[in-house]
Amino acid sequence: MMRLRLVVCAALALPCLAQNTPELASILSFENGAANGVPAGWGGGPSDTIALDEQVKHGGKASGRLQRHQGSPQTFSTLTKDLAVDFGGQTLALRGFLRTEDVTDYAGLWLREDGEGGGSVAFDNMQQRKLNGTTGWTEYTITLPLNKEARRLVYGVLLAGNGTLWADDLQLLVDGKPIWEAPKVERPKTALDLDHEFDSGSGIALTGLSAAQIANLATLGKVWGFLKYHHPQIASGKRHWDYDLFRVLPKVLAAADRASANKTMLDWIAALGPVPACQPCATLDEKDLALRPDLAWLSDEKVLGADLGKSLQAIYTNRLRKQFYVSMAGADNPSFDYELPYAGIKMPDAGFQFLALYRFWNIVEYWSPNREIVGENWEGVLSKFIPRVALAKSSHDYTREMFALIALDHDTHANLWGSQPLRPPEGACQLPITVRFVDNRAVVTGYTADSAKDTGIRVGDVIAQLDGVPVSKLVAEWSPYYAASNDPTRLRDIARTMTHGACGEMRVGIVRGSEESEIKTARVPPPGLNASAGTTHDRPGDTFQMLSDQVAYLKLSSIKIADVPRFIDSASGTKGLIVDLRNYPSEFVVFALGRLLVDRDTKFVEFTRCDLANPGAFHWMPGPVLTPATPHYAGKVVVLVDEVTQSQAEYTTMAFRSSPRTTVIGSTTAGADGNVSPFRLPGGLNIMISGLGVFYPDRKPTQRVGIIADVEVKPTIAGIRDGRDELLEEALRRILGAEATPEKIQGMLKH
Repeated sequence: MMRLRLVVCAALALPCLAQNTPELASILSFENGAANGVPAGWGGGPSDTIALDEQVKHGGKASGRLQRHQGSPQTFSTLTKDLAVDFGGQTLALRGFLRTEDVTDYAGLWLREDGEGGGSVAFDNMQQRKLNGTTGWTEYTITLPLNKEARRLVYGVLLAGNGTLWADDLQLLVDGKPIWEAPKVERPKTALDLDHEFDSGSGIALTGLSAAQIANLATLGKVWGFLKYHHPQIASGKRHWDYDLFRVLPKVLAAADRASANKTMLDWIAALGPVPACQPCATLDEKDLALRPDLAWLSDEKVLGADLGKSLQAIYTNRLRKQFYVSMAGADNPSFDYELPYAGIKMPDAGFQFLALYRFWNIVEYWSPNREIVGENWEGVLSKFIPRVALAKSSHDYTREMFALIALDHDTHANLWGSQPLRPPEGACQLPITVRFVDNRAVVTGYTADSAKDTGIRVGDVIAQLDGVPVSKLVAEWSPYYAASNDPTRLRDIARTMTHGACGEMRVGIVRGSEESEIKTARVPPPGLNASAGTTHDRPGDTFQMLSDQVAYLKLSSIKIADVPRFIDSASGTKGLIVDLRNYPSEFVVFALGRLLVDRDTKFVEFTRCDLANPGAFHWMPGPVLTPATPHYAGKVVVLVDEVTQSQAEYTTMAFRSSPRTTVIGSTTAGADGNVSPFRLPGGLNIMISGLGVFYPDRKPTQRVGIIADVEVKPTIAGIRDGRDELLEEALRRILGAEATPEKIQGMLKH
């Protein structure tokens, strides 16, 4: 029997690393209560199979419980923690009490030591002990030698198959003593720890760039990125590659022509030392290959010359199978482990600004599963932004240019998170209203403060001008700074910020019906405003509502996994269930609810994952299956979506629409699905990309495309003015058919 290889998905909310202190004892004994339904301090998943149990326990107030049944997502469930191996010793042990009930496969403790870059160097999960069936509280221990290569410890309890497992009073021991008593050790330092030459700045300053310099710098950016992921010295972490960029940049800038720049880069590579012949060599597996690396440029002698091109090709042939700067996260999306933020560097600093550009460009080039559908000439983007980013004259200008660069990746997940106040329009104040673009017109949809009603601006008004400038012109100016997978999502985000600006008086040109007017009002500070207003478009009120004895309504913005069976029981016998996903689900209910909607085992997704041995390559990976479970809902299902339906909400829609009785109503969604891969850029900027390719079972993409509704319905200005929910009305018509008279629909929605 093959040993089950445990992974922990980022989407399952692995908690912040617990320090190996005595406080860990209360977490291990499940005495810290629950957080979001999961025992506090623990991660793992799937989340709907984890709970804190205050009834069944070995000691103290509670235990941790894993409970699985036919149709549960994945093939196993885990409770998971991790921490850094910053201690010494000979032996690691995880000890604790377990109790089982009707376990069909096996249950156990599990313990894994990971080395540099994430690969496992020691592992045990009790699979060979075959703990299954029904057993009383029993103490178990798993023991591993502490591997000298271990850098992270991942541990917990697991349940494979169906049944219930309880765990309590766990202990994590080093040489028989609690882990917090283990002696601290200083691990071998990496090149990033030892090389400090440019800690205070790159020393590179620019006043301008010639066309020849830009061309050479574009080549350098590509060569630097290629070497980062292919040369054995860099891919094994033996060079501070960021700082090596600053060592070669002045020479490339000073090169008289292309040939001189190429010779500089060739000498730079030679100084790294010879590349050993590979034994065995990495190969590109053609099986299930979804995307090839784009390496044709290695043979372009017009750009590289013969010698530089041959050198790079030889490095590619003898590339390593591992990566220092990249590892695989639990969901098989890339994890960028050593991208230093350089938050203390004072901008402008041309060297660090080059580094930011090259880092982002190459991460997309080699590790974005959606590279082929970016929709831009990615090589041209690099050349275009070299002068824009490198010559930015302030931290503000640099951040603005990075916003513009990132926007060209056309990924709603890709943004400078935490830096949005520097994205236009800037300002500490805003109008206390919510705005939504309808037919490309900015329409007032509500208020974020009661005082807004005194401004004279009404719901349904079209904002045509701000301080005398047409909104269409402002949108054109702002759009290049908004990262979005598609236009509806870009307009969604612009609508949320478009009234930002300086505090105080402003003029708003509005169109109300056929009349145009200008209203003098004021921007006000955010405190006291409802920051979440306008971020969802679902129906007010309870999570579950019976619109009539024939139609049930369920919105996922406030859903709790534990309530799903009760809601479906309540909806039993109705003609239709409306699932509102014009929001972001409060909990992950893809399987908890999805398996109650299907009639047979149903595929709904396929993924692509990166290949560490072949940077730029992605392979197909089968997705999970929805397995029918009870209580089963047999009526029609209508799912409502629009531009706020993003990421997990899109994935959830994909699962629910796989039922033949489901109809999706609405408009194009955000087009950003899959687990995200975060990393950092110089200046302390935080960013992420969609790191996992998400496709329908027929391998059609979802990225940028979004979820295409079966029935397209968009709100109208008249409907907004009248307070109608036109998508919900259409859902009722689809469920009730000829019975859905306008009077009956309005009566149900006023209920």
